[in-house]
Amino acid sequence: MTNLERIRKELRPARRKKVEARAVQLIAEEMTLQELRRARKLTQVRMAKELGIGQDGVSKLEQRADLMISTLRKTVEAMGGSLSLVAEFPDREPVVLSGIAEDEPSPKPAGRKNGSPVHQRYSLASVRRS
Repeated sequence: MTNLERIRKELRPARRKKVEARAVQLIAEEMTLQELRRARKLTQVRMAKELGIGQDGVSKLEQRADLMISTLRKTVEAMGGSLSLVAEFPDREPVVLSGIAEDEPSPKPAGRKNGSPVHQRYSLASVRRS
């Protein structure tokens, strides 16, 4: 018997039920683009019209494992949502990345006269955009 099986067996029935319900909830929070489109009650034809592509393009898009961020953003917006990117680290709270999933990235800080930046900042401009 694994530790997990032992712990689950020791839980009171009411607690076990709460744990199982939360597990179902967490699983439901993760969806593929196709599952998300269906959950939003949208057809591929409607999505195609919103995106200005053919229905076959939506089908291909939903099957891809690697999308450009701008393509993902446009797809989510066509469903009526907005895209946020969050970086998670083990030693700090999650960080919302700015200037990546937006149409127009936030302006960069002004530099000093000698050309050196006012403060250090990581550039996200190298992210491929469409």
